[in-house]
This record gives sequence, C-alpha cells and structure tokens, in this order.
Amino acid sequence: MRSTLVTMLRGPVPIRSGEAARAAVGALAGVAAAGLLARALVDGAVSEVPLLVGPIGASAVLAFAVPASPLAQPRAIIGGNVLSALVGVTCALAIPQPALAAAVAVGGAILVMALLGCLHPPGGAVALGATLGAGAVSPSGYAYVLAPVGICSVLLVLAAMLYGRLTGHAYPHRVVTARSPHRTADPPPGERLGYTPADLDRALAQYGELLDVSREDLDALFRQVELQAHRRLHSQIHCRDIMSRDVIAVDLNQSAESALAYLRQHELRAAPVIDSDRRVVGMVRRAELVAGRGRRVEAVLDPFVHKVRPGTPIEALLPLLSSGVTHEALVVDEARRLVGVITQTDLLAVLYRAHVVEAVVSATAA
Repeated sequence: MRSTLVTMLRGPVPIRSGEAARAAVGALAGVAAAGLLARALVDGAVSEVPLLVGPIGASAVLAFAVPASPLAQPRAIIGGNVLSALVGVTCALAIPQPALAAAVAVGGAILVMALLGCLHPPGGAVALGATLGAGAVSPSGYAYVLAPVGICSVLLVLAAMLYGRLTGHAYPHRVVTARSPHRTADPPPGERLGYTPADLDRALAQYGELLDVSREDLDALFRQVELQAHRRLHSQIHCRDIMSRDVIAVDLNQSAESALAYLRQHELRAAPVIDSDRRVVGMVRRAELVAGRGRRVEAVLDPFVHKVRPGTPIEALLPLLSSGVTHEALVVDEARRLVGVITQTDLLAVLYRAHVVEAVVSATAA
C-alpha cells in the first residue's frame, strides 16, 4: 500500500524545462491570438476584451504541451469542442432541470465524441458551460457553437500549427515510418523480426483501456525499446574485434582499368579508395570503374562512405548495415587512415556467434 501511494505521489516523469517553456510561450501566444482574432471576426474590430471560454485554455494545454497526443490533434480540438457545444445547447433547450441537463450534456458529449473519433477532454467542460449558460434561454443559443467555441477552436489549431512549424515540432503530429530502401512493400530489414503489427493489435485489444497515445506512436516506441535492448546486449563487442585488417584498397591515382582488374583478381565488387597516406577518400565499385574506363579512380569514386573508429561498439553498425543502403563500414584511426573494414557478412557472423553462445549458456543454466 505504501509503495503504491509513493508511486501515485511521485507522478509521471517531469517535462524538460526547455519543453515546458516552449509550451508555455506557445499557449500564451496561441490563446491571446485566438481570443483577440475571434473578437475581431465577430465584432468586425479588434477589441481589448478577447472572445474566449474557459475550456479553450485546457485545449491549449494539450495542443502546446502534448502535441503528439491523439486527444490534441486538430480533429479532436475542433470536432470535440464543436460537437460538445451542440450537445450542451441542445440539452439546455430540451431539459428544463439544469442539473439533469448538465449531466446529460457531459455524458452525451463523451458518447458523441467517442463514436465520431474526436475525443477531447475539454469537450466535457464545453458541454457543461453550454448547458448552464449559452443555450438556456432560446434556440439562439446555438450561436454559442459558432462563437466563441467554433471560431476559437479553429484559431487555436492554426496558432498551434504555426508555432509548431516555427519551433521545429510537427503539428498535427505524424509518425514517420521506416520504408524499404528499395521502395517495395516489404518492411525494412530491421523490422522483419520481433513482434508484428498483429501482435500489437492483439495486445491493445487485451489491454482493453483507451490509451492517450496512438497505435503508430506505440509501434515506434516499442521499436526503439527493442533497438536499445539490442544495443545494450552487444555494447561489449567493438569494431576492432570483428573487422578485416588485411584490407584490399585501391589508390586514388590508379587508372580505372587497373583498379577493375585488381577487384576482379580478389573477387571483390567494391573497395575503399585511399591516398598516399592511406587516408580514406571514398569507395569505388565495379560498375563505376567499367563506366569510367580511360579515367583515374579519383574521377569515378563515391566520396560518401561510412567511417567508424576501432573502439566503436558494433551496436552502432546494426542500423547502418541492416538498412539496405550500404554494405560496408570502413574503420579508420584518428588521422582517417584505413585500418580495417566491416561488411554485412562480418556483422552477421558475429551476431550468429553471439546468438549461439547465448543459447548454449541458457541451455547449460537450465
């Protein structure tokens, strides 16, 4: 009981100070702009008195402090607030008892928002306020749905979009999903093992509670957890432990024909290019050498090459060499001199070896 109470009092992980300041400044500017512009649109002139309702402040907390939340997206803010205002005014007109009308309005607003996919917590307050104030006199109370609720909600969303763009935070929130480097329907290599989307759907169905995080965000988060665990397990193996040291390289000033013959002699499809001091300047492949006949290697090489240090843990190579974009990483010293190379085959071999050792240890312990 005591540990549960301590956990409750401790609360969630606090937001970073920079993010808190960003959210506070955004909410200040967003609410001020929404209120004053709404007054200008309704009255035709800018007024010192903003056209606001209390729940807009709660909407601002979501839009500026937790912009990734599904409850803070434009559909939720605009749809949730407007629908809740409609329900609240309708209940005020249809039910003469204020307390009963307020209760029905809040419950009805939750039901409508949930069914239409725009659940927004401040919507409950919007429905309550509409019931107790805006629609209690006559059907003209429906104007409350447009102003201030509708106009302020739209303006607040526009302010959040502009502020997000200015501060480098995408709003509306979108999850960037990894795609196959070859633009096929297959998932990226790093996502073909482990849990599947169907596993995630079943787990969410069994959980049975509404989470304030999208399925796409959960998937991205779990992929990062898997990656971090994998990195921790392999952080003790370094590039110097698995790299090939007797590296076949070609000279910067070598002719394309001689470099091509050299690669064919060693049955290689690609090789690093070095200068006279063995500093890495790029990579060259057979196709580039064939197309560059009559020219020097310097003119046909690819200067983009992935370089790591001997002491780099191999976990840093996992996302690099499993992406399908590149097939090797060059190991260099402090002066960028070539000391080794690690290919996808090298990485696969050491991972296989680590897996076998782990399986043997687990079987022995059992």
